[in-house]
Amino acid sequence: MTLNESDDLEKFLRNIDQIDELVKEFNSTDVSCQEKAIVKADQLISSLEQNKSQKTSINKTILNPNAPQNIKNERRQSQENFLRTLEKDAEERNQRRKIKEKTANALREQGNEAFSQGDYETAARFYTEGLEQLRDMQTLYTNRALAFIKLKRYKEAISDCEWALRCNEKCIKAYIHMGKSHLALKDFSQARTCYQKLLEIEPQRETMVRAYLAQVDVEEKEVLQEKAAWEEMQKATEQATAITVLLKKLTRPNQIDLYYCGGLELLSQAIRDTTGQTLLRLNNGFDIIKDNFLSCISLNSKEPCAADLCTSIIKLWRTACSGNEQNQQLLLECSTARQHLLQMLASPVPEIQRESLALLCMCSQTQRGRELLTDKLYSHQMVEELVSSVCRDSSSTSAMTLLQNLAADKKFKILSREHFTDVFALRLEHLLSNTMTSDSKTLASMISLIGSLALDDVINKDLVGREEFWRCSLQSMMQCVGCEYTSVLYALLGLLINLASKTSPVMQDHAVLFSRRCLELLSDSSGGVITRACGLMSALLPKSSDATQEVVQNDGVKKLLRILKAGGEMSSRYSIKALTVCTASTPQACEELVKLDKRLQTLRKLLGGTDELVVGNAALCLGHCLKVEGAASGLLGTDCVPLLLRWAAGDSKRAAVQQNAAITLGKLCKVEPRHKGKLRELHGLEVLHSR
Repeated sequence: MTLNESDDLEKFLRNIDQIDELVKEFNSTDVSCQEKAIVKADQLISSLEQNKSQKTSINKTILNPNAPQNIKNERRQSQENFLRTLEKDAEERNQRRKIKEKTANALREQGNEAFSQGDYETAARFYTEGLEQLRDMQTLYTNRALAFIKLKRYKEAISDCEWALRCNEKCIKAYIHMGKSHLALKDFSQARTCYQKLLEIEPQRETMVRAYLAQVDVEEKEVLQEKAAWEEMQKATEQATAITVLLKKLTRPNQIDLYYCGGLELLSQAIRDTTGQTLLRLNNGFDIIKDNFLSCISLNSKEPCAADLCTSIIKLWRTACSGNEQNQQLLLECSTARQHLLQMLASPVPEIQRESLALLCMCSQTQRGRELLTDKLYSHQMVEELVSSVCRDSSSTSAMTLLQNLAADKKFKILSREHFTDVFALRLEHLLSNTMTSDSKTLASMISLIGSLALDDVINKDLVGREEFWRCSLQSMMQCVGCEYTSVLYALLGLLINLASKTSPVMQDHAVLFSRRCLELLSDSSGGVITRACGLMSALLPKSSDATQEVVQNDGVKKLLRILKAGGEMSSRYSIKALTVCTASTPQACEELVKLDKRLQTLRKLLGGTDELVVGNAALCLGHCLKVEGAASGLLGTDCVPLLLRWAAGDSKRAAVQQNAAITLGKLCKVEPRHKGKLRELHGLEVLHSR
């Protein structure tokens, strides 16, 4: 926007404010105030006419052209005329604005189309033409700012963002684009300020803002590293000189492979710290490796020198990229390097494959590294090779470590949806069905990997609906007997607990058999296995009445009560939930619990705890047991009423806990009226009514 255009906009806004004040004065009950308003209106109209005659010959609406001669006699008529003129002018302005909005939106669409095709100059031109129609259209400013960013016209982008914020001070895109522009100009402080402003406007965008701020930190760190590297180069330090000389020697053509291998090894040794890594980058070390070696090495050659040369290159990359996200990005953005890395993963030479995996594992240790690998290197071929490597060589942990690290990245999960069945699910089912002959460590790791991927809703739904997966999982659980399979059983139960939170016909068909196996596992020697067996039961029983009957009829109440008495945070949560489902479903479960737990001592102990998930289910379970004859009278003289009153009166952050306690307290007093005496003694009714 030009300076003249800015002045016009400011004058227009001032005129609007003046007219608003005049309307207020005309509506005043003070006659003198009204008389002054008429004079001011005449002056304003005159100034607008004068400005109009100086600027353009286009006919515009004239406000109140005939100023009153006799103020007292024509005051009312002037006021009415002025208001009618204002209304007419407002309507005309509204119609003109609608026409301009339509034109501006059409230009915006044309700009968007040009932008999508990568023609940023044309896009910026269309957005500019749109702004000539409508100067207060926020979207046009932010769109043009993004086009300017693509054109590296960062100062112009910042200016557009500032205008967008004048239109809407909470414009998210304006702060994002302005932050990116400041970052490109290496103004890290201003970039941080822009991104932090996003949190003030929309705190729910914390994850996005954290990523933006991390990028600012990375680029600021890069600037500082390059500054330190240039200082070393100017001082001609030993490290700087060695790296420069070695890179020059490596460009010599027609040398034997052993010469290049030695040079690459010496170069790796010369890089001693972050400054050395930066010196390699500043001296175009990555390009030298790409241009002089990657184009000529044979990855399928079994010649010792060829394999050594390839290994030396990977080791240099590892040294240069260790803890250095800038170098990792530079390496992975090179299409030639990416192509060779994928080939190296599938190399028939074990050492090349090991070094390649080690390099990628190193990159995957940070969030930024995982994002780079997913964005730049992900392919069906890569994932297929990694999973095959895991299944082929159980002694190698690098491939599994890399997969598990990548599975923590949201985008990796999304990209894996398409290949989940053939790459992951089928292999897992094969391993599960052959648990006895599979390597237990590999199988446990594979299950954990699938568990991470299944946090994605699409993958989770796919896996939950697989009949073969549930069949193979049950088969594996039956085969897992003995301490050597504890890790497999523990991992598998954890995966099944997460999957069982969703309902599916396939899972319900297998609920009885899984619940039966879980009951057996409640006697396992591993506390972790017992806890997760309870967890799987607590997830399955609410979805299958047949599974609940199976548990109750096979001493499930007794076993769950034993676990509750033993204590433990997660085991208590799982077992009381399972027990509550059982007592809600069958009178037999209630009778057994009342018989086994004298005066429901265990449930009362849980009510005295602080874990609200446990307390809520304990209150519900106790309420179920009151149906048993003598259960309510057996609680006379106990702390049951004060415990329930405490939670029913609102000593809980969860409404469900308060509700369960109140319902059970009401049942208790209804079944055994003598409990009302204790409730009155504690002023229970007053307390409950005050809530």
